[in-house]
This record gives sequence, structure tokens and C-alpha cells, in this order.
Amino acid sequence: MKPNNLITCLIIDDELSSQRVLQHFIAETDVLDLKATCNNTAEAFKYLQLNGDINLLFLDINMPQQSGLDFYKGLQKPPKVIFTTAYPQYAVDGFEVNATDYLLKPISYERFLAAIKKVLNTNSNQSGSEDDFIIIKENKALHRIVFKDIQYVEAYGDYVKVHTEIKTITTHSTFSKFIESLPSNFLRTHKSFSINLNKMNHLSGNQITIDSHTIPIGKTYKKTVLKALNL
Repeated sequence: MKPNNLITCLIIDDELSSQRVLQHFIAETDVLDLKATCNNTAEAFKYLQLNGDINLLFLDINMPQQSGLDFYKGLQKPPKVIFTTAYPQYAVDGFEVNATDYLLKPISYERFLAAIKKVLNTNSNQSGSEDDFIIIKENKALHRIVFKDIQYVEAYGDYVKVHTEIKTITTHSTFSKFIESLPSNFLRTHKSFSINLNKMNHLSGNQITIDSHTIPIGKTYKKTVLKALNL
């Protein structure tokens, strides 16, 4: 099931194979909601005139009748755009119109996800709250997790488990690198645990309780934990 507050998007591409690749990638990315696929700019213009809820265009540059670049320049209130093309010489032109990103065909899913992260980061910066969430990759999906919803994070070998009240997400990362991305209300209590102080219920001995979870306090972290809690 896809979450709320999705990025609504539109594919504009005259090649069926490219359409299918993008459709598959979008279906695999839970922050995206594909509204329609258009074969040319005329179809896209008609759709945008009738539907004002599109946040992002996946727009091929080299198309018959009208290029994607010219089409985008002609829009009065253009959504964000990720240009797609098999021709790298168009990249500079794409960025001249403040494109969020530029994907060179054939597109890999890893590169696709990197472009979507740019979209999410841009949205955050524009809202003035760039530090209120984190984008976490799990397998082939991107998850947008609000920091205040995280209860604690846990080292798990070469992975990190991010625990919220409703789910646990496992992402490939070193623990030390991951906790660097957390805001100041997160406190490392153990070599393998960092907690959201706002979620803590109580402390007893060398343990902290968050709901039904018991988080250990390591010997080397005890002094830091007590100081953070003004104890």
C-alpha cells in the first residue's frame, strides 16, 4: 500500500519501451503516484489543462512534432521535471530550465532513485523544513520517514533497522554513518542503539523503555545518557 502525500507524476515519452521502464520504476517507488502516460506533448498539454494535480513530469526531450524542452518552456506553471533522453548533449539545455534532474537512457533503477531523492529534497527545502524527515532505501523502495515518528534505530550487521510505531525499515548502511543524519533529539545509548528522546517512557538501571521496547544503555554511554537527561 502506498502512503499519503505522494508525488503525483506524468510520463511523456513517445517510445513504448521507455514508458514501460518508467512505469515499472514508479510502481516500485512508494513515494510516487503515476497519474497518466502520454505519447506526445499534445496529449500531455491536454491532460495538464484538465488536471492540476501533477507534481512531477518524466519528460523525454527528443520527440517528434515538439521537443520536450520546448514543451516545458511553454508551460505557464510547470511542475518539477526530470528529463529523460538517449542523447547526452541535451543535458545542459535541460538544466537551463531548472530541471530537477536528467536521466540518460537506458535508465537504471539506482539512478532513478537518486533523481527522486532530489525531488524530495527540493520539496523539503521549499517548505522550509528540510530537517523534518529522512529518505531511507529498503530493497528497491524509497521510504519518507518523519524524524518525530522514529522511536529508535538499531545496528544490524551491515544494515540499520529504523523502528517506528507502525513499521520497521531495514536499510543498508553503517550505524555510525546513519546516526550522523539524525537530528539532535536522538541520543546514542549503546554501540548498537540510538533513541528518540521524545519517545522515551522511562529509565531503569541500564535500560530505557520506549512503549514495549527495552533499549540497553552501554557502560561507555551511561554518563552521556545521564547528562543528556539532566540526571
